[in-house]
Amino acid sequence: MCSTPVVPLALHFTASTPVEGLAVAERRVDNPEATLICIHGGLDRAGSFGRLARRLEGFDVVSYDRRGYQHSRDLAPLSLDRHISDLLALTEREASKGPVIYLGHSYGGVVALGAALARPLATLALTYESPLPWILRRESGRPTLSDDPAKEVEVFFKRMVSKGAWERLSESERESRRLDGPALLSDLKLLTQNPPFDVRQLKVPTFYVYGDGVLVDYYRALSLRLCELSDLITPVELAKAGHGAHLSNPDQLASLVRQSWRDRCE
Repeated sequence: MCSTPVVPLALHFTASTPVEGLAVAERRVDNPEATLICIHGGLDRAGSFGRLARRLEGFDVVSYDRRGYQHSRDLAPLSLDRHISDLLALTEREASKGPVIYLGHSYGGVVALGAALARPLATLALTYESPLPWILRRESGRPTLSDDPAKEVEVFFKRMVSKGAWERLSESERESRRLDGPALLSDLKLLTQNPPFDVRQLKVPTFYVYGDGVLVDYYRALSLRLCELSDLITPVELAKAGHGAHLSNPDQLASLVRQSWRDRCE
Protein backbone atom coordinates (compact mmCIF):
# COMPACT_ATOMS: atom_id res chain seq x y z
CA MET A 1 0.00 0.00 0.00
CA CYS A 2 1.43 3.39 -1.03
CA SER A 3 1.91 5.91 1.73
CA THR A 4 0.85 9.52 1.22
CA PRO A 5 3.86 11.87 1.19
CA VAL A 6 3.99 14.27 4.10
CA VAL A 7 3.64 17.87 2.96
CA PRO A 8 5.57 20.28 5.21
CA LEU A 9 3.37 22.65 7.17
CA ALA A 10 2.95 26.16 5.85
CA LEU A 11 4.44 29.23 7.46
CA HIS A 12 2.57 30.31 10.58
CA PHE A 13 3.00 33.29 12.85
CA THR A 14 4.43 32.61 16.29
CA ALA A 15 4.42 34.50 19.56
CA SER A 16 8.19 34.10 19.79
CA THR A 17 9.97 37.15 18.39
CA PRO A 18 13.41 38.67 19.06
CA VAL A 19 12.09 42.22 18.58
CA GLU A 20 8.94 43.35 20.36
CA GLY A 21 6.27 44.10 17.79
CA LEU A 22 8.01 42.27 14.95
CA ALA A 23 5.65 39.67 13.44
CA VAL A 24 7.59 36.46 12.73
CA ALA A 25 6.33 33.43 10.80
CA GLU A 26 8.10 30.09 10.67
CA ARG A 27 7.98 26.52 9.37
CA ARG A 28 10.11 24.05 11.35
CA VAL A 29 11.35 20.57 10.39
CA ASP A 30 13.29 17.87 12.22
CA ASN A 31 17.08 18.07 11.90
CA PRO A 32 17.23 21.00 9.47
CA GLU A 33 20.28 21.49 7.26
CA ALA A 34 20.06 25.24 7.92
CA THR A 35 17.54 27.99 8.60
CA LEU A 36 16.45 30.10 5.64
CA ILE A 37 15.43 33.62 6.67
CA CYS A 38 13.28 35.28 4.01
CA ILE A 39 13.17 39.09 3.81
CA HIS A 40 10.35 40.55 1.74
CA GLY A 41 10.46 43.55 -0.56
CA GLY A 42 8.35 46.67 -0.84
CA LEU A 43 4.59 46.30 -0.39
CA ASP A 44 4.98 42.58 0.33
CA ARG A 45 4.63 40.48 3.47
CA ALA A 46 5.96 37.40 5.27
CA GLY A 47 3.27 35.07 3.99
CA SER A 48 4.33 35.48 0.36
CA PHE A 49 7.16 32.99 1.00
CA GLY A 50 4.72 30.21 1.91
CA ARG A 51 4.96 28.44 -1.45
CA LEU A 52 8.74 28.42 -1.20
CA ALA A 53 8.69 27.13 2.38
CA ARG A 54 6.57 24.12 1.44
CA ARG A 55 9.21 23.08 -1.11
CA LEU A 56 12.18 23.20 1.26
CA GLU A 57 11.64 20.03 3.28
CA GLY A 58 15.16 19.92 4.70
CA PHE A 59 15.27 23.49 5.98
CA ASP A 60 13.69 25.54 8.71
CA VAL A 61 12.12 28.59 7.06
CA VAL A 62 11.56 31.86 8.89
CA SER A 63 9.96 34.97 7.46
CA TYR A 64 8.66 38.17 8.98
CA ASP A 65 6.71 41.31 8.23
CA ARG A 66 9.32 44.04 8.06
CA ARG A 67 8.70 46.99 10.36
CA GLY A 68 6.02 49.27 8.96
CA TYR A 69 4.35 46.44 7.03
CA GLN A 70 1.23 44.42 7.84
CA HIS A 71 1.44 42.86 11.35
CA SER A 72 4.62 44.86 12.12
CA ARG A 73 3.00 48.10 10.98
CA ASP A 74 3.23 49.81 14.36
CA LEU A 75 7.00 49.45 14.64
CA ALA A 76 8.91 52.71 14.25
CA PRO A 77 11.12 54.41 13.23
CA LEU A 78 11.46 53.33 9.61
CA SER A 79 14.99 53.21 8.20
CA LEU A 80 17.39 50.79 6.57
CA ASP A 81 19.44 50.70 9.77
CA ARG A 82 16.37 49.57 11.72
CA HIS A 83 15.52 46.91 9.15
CA ILE A 84 19.09 45.65 9.39
CA SER A 85 19.03 45.57 13.20
CA ASP A 86 15.73 43.62 13.13
CA LEU A 87 17.23 41.05 10.76
CA LEU A 88 20.40 40.74 12.85
CA ALA A 89 18.34 40.14 16.01
CA LEU A 90 16.45 37.38 14.21
CA THR A 91 19.70 35.98 12.81
CA GLU A 92 21.32 35.84 16.25
CA ARG A 93 18.42 33.75 17.52
CA GLU A 94 18.52 31.34 14.58
CA ALA A 95 22.33 31.13 14.43
CA SER A 96 22.34 29.80 18.00
CA LYS A 97 20.67 26.65 16.59
CA GLY A 98 22.67 26.21 13.36
CA PRO A 99 23.73 27.86 10.10
CA VAL A 100 21.63 30.62 8.55
CA ILE A 101 20.91 31.50 4.92
CA TYR A 102 19.41 34.82 3.82
CA LEU A 103 16.96 35.11 0.94
CA GLY A 104 16.13 38.74 0.28
CA HIS A 105 13.58 39.62 -2.39
CA SER A 106 13.89 43.04 -4.05
CA TYR A 107 14.36 45.63 -1.25
CA GLY A 108 14.64 42.71 1.16
CA GLY A 109 17.91 41.88 -0.58
CA VAL A 110 19.20 45.36 0.27
CA VAL A 111 18.42 44.59 3.92
CA ALA A 112 20.11 41.18 3.64
CA LEU A 113 23.28 42.68 2.13
CA GLY A 114 23.32 45.39 4.78
CA ALA A 115 23.04 42.82 7.56
CA ALA A 116 25.72 40.59 6.03
CA LEU A 117 28.05 43.60 5.85
CA ALA A 118 27.25 44.83 9.36
CA ARG A 119 27.79 41.42 10.98
CA PRO A 120 28.57 38.29 8.96
CA LEU A 121 26.35 35.95 11.00
CA ALA A 122 24.80 34.27 7.96
CA THR A 123 26.71 31.54 6.14
CA LEU A 124 25.21 32.30 2.73
CA ALA A 125 23.02 34.97 1.14
CA LEU A 126 20.80 35.07 -1.93
CA THR A 127 19.22 38.27 -3.22
CA TYR A 128 16.60 38.41 -5.96
CA GLU A 129 16.44 41.43 -8.26
CA SER A 130 17.50 43.76 -5.48
CA PRO A 131 17.68 47.45 -6.50
CA LEU A 132 21.17 48.92 -6.05
CA PRO A 133 20.99 52.19 -8.03
CA TRP A 134 24.16 53.60 -6.45
CA ILE A 135 26.04 50.76 -8.18
CA LEU A 136 24.17 50.87 -11.49
CA ARG A 137 21.30 53.23 -12.18
CA ARG A 138 18.31 52.03 -14.16
CA GLU A 139 17.41 54.77 -16.61
CA SER A 140 13.78 53.69 -16.82
CA GLY A 141 13.27 54.02 -13.08
CA ARG A 142 11.06 56.72 -11.52
CA PRO A 143 13.02 60.00 -11.37
CA THR A 144 11.04 61.54 -8.48
CA LEU A 145 8.81 60.48 -5.60
CA SER A 146 5.83 62.26 -4.10
CA ASP A 147 5.29 62.67 -0.36
CA ASP A 148 1.90 60.95 -0.58
CA PRO A 149 2.26 57.33 0.66
CA ALA A 150 -1.16 56.28 -0.67
CA LYS A 151 -0.31 57.57 -4.14
CA GLU A 152 3.06 55.80 -4.13
CA VAL A 153 1.37 52.53 -3.14
CA GLU A 154 -0.96 52.65 -6.13
CA VAL A 155 1.79 53.66 -8.56
CA PHE A 156 4.15 50.99 -7.21
CA PHE A 157 1.55 48.21 -7.24
CA LYS A 158 0.45 48.97 -10.80
CA ARG A 159 4.06 49.12 -11.98
CA MET A 160 5.33 45.99 -10.18
CA VAL A 161 2.20 43.80 -10.44
CA SER A 162 -0.26 45.28 -12.94
CA LYS A 163 -2.97 47.89 -13.30
CA GLY A 164 -5.54 45.13 -13.72
CA ALA A 165 -4.47 43.43 -10.47
CA TRP A 166 -4.91 46.70 -8.57
CA GLU A 167 -8.38 47.17 -10.01
CA ARG A 168 -9.35 43.62 -9.01
CA LEU A 169 -8.48 44.26 -5.35
CA SER A 170 -11.39 44.92 -3.04
CA GLU A 171 -11.50 48.32 -1.38
CA SER A 172 -10.48 46.76 1.95
CA GLU A 173 -7.48 45.11 0.25
CA ARG A 174 -6.48 48.42 -1.34
CA GLU A 175 -6.77 50.13 2.03
CA SER A 176 -4.56 47.47 3.63
CA ARG A 177 -1.92 48.19 0.99
CA ARG A 178 -2.27 51.95 1.50
CA LEU A 179 -1.59 51.50 5.23
CA ASP A 180 1.79 50.07 4.21
CA GLY A 181 2.45 53.27 2.28
CA PRO A 182 4.74 54.99 4.82
CA ALA A 183 7.00 51.91 4.92
CA LEU A 184 7.05 51.67 1.12
CA LEU A 185 7.89 55.37 0.77
CA SER A 186 10.72 54.94 3.28
CA ASP A 187 12.10 52.04 1.23
CA LEU A 188 11.91 53.99 -2.02
CA LYS A 189 13.51 57.14 -0.63
CA LEU A 190 16.52 55.18 0.59
CA LEU A 191 17.23 54.25 -3.03
CA THR A 192 17.56 57.92 -3.98
CA GLN A 193 20.13 58.73 -1.27
CA ASN A 194 23.85 58.20 -0.87
CA PRO A 195 25.26 54.64 -1.00
CA PRO A 196 24.26 52.98 2.30
CA PHE A 197 27.08 50.41 2.24
CA ASP A 198 30.07 49.17 0.25
CA VAL A 199 29.68 45.66 -1.19
CA ARG A 200 33.48 45.45 -1.55
CA GLN A 201 33.56 44.77 2.20
CA LEU A 202 31.30 41.71 1.88
CA LYS A 203 32.49 38.58 3.73
CA VAL A 204 29.47 36.32 3.10
CA PRO A 205 29.20 34.34 -0.19
CA THR A 206 26.26 35.85 -2.05
CA PHE A 207 24.23 34.90 -5.12
CA TYR A 208 22.70 37.81 -7.02
CA VAL A 209 19.68 36.17 -8.69
CA TYR A 210 17.46 37.65 -11.39
CA GLY A 211 14.84 36.51 -13.87
CA ASP A 212 14.76 36.83 -17.63
CA GLY A 213 11.88 39.30 -17.78
CA VAL A 214 11.73 42.73 -19.40
CA LEU A 215 14.53 44.12 -17.19
CA VAL A 216 16.93 41.21 -17.72
CA ASP A 217 19.52 43.40 -19.47
CA TYR A 218 19.66 45.75 -16.50
CA TYR A 219 19.88 43.01 -13.88
CA ARG A 220 22.48 41.13 -15.88
CA ALA A 221 24.61 44.25 -16.18
CA LEU A 222 24.18 44.97 -12.46
CA SER A 223 25.16 41.42 -11.51
CA LEU A 224 28.33 41.67 -13.62
CA ARG A 225 29.21 44.98 -11.98
CA LEU A 226 28.72 43.38 -8.56
CA CYS A 227 31.07 40.56 -9.54
CA GLU A 228 33.71 43.16 -10.39
CA LEU A 229 33.34 44.67 -6.93
CA SER A 230 33.41 41.40 -4.94
CA ASP A 231 34.71 37.92 -5.66
CA LEU A 232 32.10 36.60 -3.22
CA ILE A 233 29.16 37.54 -5.46
CA THR A 234 27.93 35.05 -8.06
CA PRO A 235 25.27 35.95 -10.66
CA VAL A 236 22.42 33.51 -11.39
CA GLU A 237 19.74 33.96 -14.06
CA LEU A 238 16.45 32.09 -13.63
CA ALA A 239 14.72 31.14 -16.88
CA LYS A 240 11.11 32.20 -17.38
CA ALA A 241 11.03 34.02 -14.04
CA GLY A 242 9.63 37.47 -13.37
CA HIS A 243 10.14 39.80 -10.43
CA GLY A 244 7.87 37.82 -8.09
CA ALA A 245 9.73 34.53 -8.50
CA HIS A 246 9.02 33.42 -4.91
CA LEU A 247 5.34 33.34 -5.94
CA SER A 248 5.52 32.34 -9.61
CA ASN A 249 8.63 30.10 -9.63
CA PRO A 250 8.93 28.57 -6.14
CA ASP A 251 10.24 25.24 -7.46
CA GLN A 252 13.15 26.91 -9.26
CA LEU A 253 13.94 29.13 -6.31
CA ALA A 254 13.80 26.23 -3.85
CA SER A 255 16.11 24.20 -6.08
CA LEU A 256 18.56 27.10 -6.19
CA VAL A 257 18.53 27.43 -2.39
CA ARG A 258 19.21 23.71 -1.95
CA GLN A 259 21.94 23.56 -4.59
CA SER A 260 23.74 26.72 -3.48
CA TRP A 261 23.70 25.53 0.14
CA ARG A 262 24.99 22.05 -0.65
CA ASP A 263 27.70 23.47 -2.94
CA ARG A 264 28.72 25.76 -0.08
CA CYS A 265 29.00 22.77 2.27
CA GLU A 266 31.19 20.68 -0.04
